[in-house]
Amino acid sequence: MGMVVPLNLISEVVSNLAHEHEQVVPISLFVAVLCLCLLIGHLLEENRWVNESIVAIIVGCIAGVILLLVTKGKSSHILTFDEELFFVYLLPPIIFNAGFQVKKKQFFHNFLTIMLFGVIGVFISASIITWGSWWLFPKLKLLGLSGRDYLAIGTIFSSTDTVCTLQVLHQDETPLLYSLVFGEGVVNDATSVVLFNAVQNLDVSRFSGKTFLVIGDFLYLFVTSTGLGVIAGLLTAYILKALSFGRHSSVREIALMILMAYLSYMLAELFDLSGILTVFFCGILMSHYAWHNVTETSRITTRHVFTTMSFIAETFIFLYVGMDALDIEKWKMTKLSFGNLMGIYSSLILLILLGRAAFVFPLSALANYMSTRSNQASKITFKHQIIIWWAGLMRGAVSIALAFKQFTFSGVTSDPVNATMITNTIIVVLFSTLVFGFLTKPLIRYLLPHSTIRKTIRNEESGPPVEDLNLPLLSLEESAATNISRAKESLSMLIESPVYTIHHYWRRFDDAYMRPVFGGPHNNQSQC
Repeated sequence: MGMVVPLNLISEVVSNLAHEHEQVVPISLFVAVLCLCLLIGHLLEENRWVNESIVAIIVGCIAGVILLLVTKGKSSHILTFDEELFFVYLLPPIIFNAGFQVKKKQFFHNFLTIMLFGVIGVFISASIITWGSWWLFPKLKLLGLSGRDYLAIGTIFSSTDTVCTLQVLHQDETPLLYSLVFGEGVVNDATSVVLFNAVQNLDVSRFSGKTFLVIGDFLYLFVTSTGLGVIAGLLTAYILKALSFGRHSSVREIALMILMAYLSYMLAELFDLSGILTVFFCGILMSHYAWHNVTETSRITTRHVFTTMSFIAETFIFLYVGMDALDIEKWKMTKLSFGNLMGIYSSLILLILLGRAAFVFPLSALANYMSTRSNQASKITFKHQIIIWWAGLMRGAVSIALAFKQFTFSGVTSDPVNATMITNTIIVVLFSTLVFGFLTKPLIRYLLPHSTIRKTIRNEESGPPVEDLNLPLLSLEESAATNISRAKESLSMLIESPVYTIHHYWRRFDDAYMRPVFGGPHNNQSQC
């Protein structure tokens, strides 16, 4: 009997080790496949048809096929997708790096146009996709979706993925086009998630009496989320400037920036706000103020660290999408015929094309109309409009995550209709990324030959003379007539060129009041 207890203890230890081993193996395999993606992406860097997103999806599909063969058709996954994993761990570094790396001058010079595309455009696109799917899906035998499901479908498929296009465009060569595509992509993702959350809180049974409830919730979430991000960015900048962390350790500077950015995202989620918007604007404020309060070593390190974290997260997501396309369980649940499924896929692609075109070309015309003769460099040409339209046709990680959040519970579903919508989303993401992504480089090279790409850069980079920035808004030392004259000139500037004027006065306010408190570059180094 004396040997019974030790044997029981040994068996328990062995079982625990086996359980831990089961968790380590899939993670190790997934990391190995990630490394393989990096190697293949590097070897195909100069290929005119392929980019990092396409490589990750193709490698994911190949890995899924191998797993199906090894498991004899039981599973194509190394890891199980969890939308919470995506929103809590993978999405924050991607969005934060987007805000941290953006060229703020170009972003805010084109802020109104970006907001037109990223906010109004999402509402237009979501409306077309919602009503189109509501009309077409029952005709294709896809029944059982609720009104909230259709509204969610509109937001899910309105979320763009501009990674393929941004990998071809360059900030220095096409600053206007890059800022529009990049800015719209980030604002579009944020708007889609905020609108999706607003739809989740909507009482569809009383929708007719509360038509503007979604818009009201959206505006509340947009303003409060942005405000929280601004506060987090300014607080980080003030702490770094006041305490001078770099005197003792550059590691603490970098750690503080990362943790404060992540804290802002989690606080937004805690208060049911939009973490995407919060961490994006936190990134903008940190790069404008906090980045200038750290040592030179920390500046270089933060750029590389944030970009690396974002790159790994994006590759992780696309790799999983490739594997999930071969999820046998979800395909088995789908009870529709092959013809009906093809009709649904085609309908969604068509609605995405129509929804995108319905706002890009009209809103581009509106943006051009608002541009003054003195700002011809900000005109969006027809070729630029085609590229902007094309850039937003691809669907990616946010669409996948929102679809899982709407139609599964922790990545699992037993409902045939929900399983069909998951497979629909995956197929649309795969098709749009592979087909549209393959054609992105040739299209841009055809529309924008390198010989004509560098025009208008100087015009776009030009700004008011430095001495103008040093003039006060109002001066008690000057006469009332001088102040009134200056106010009239300012009002005239605001009417003729509102964006330029707002940016002009913001820089003066920033130099006079914000940078002395929160830090930042001198006048001649200003980027915003």
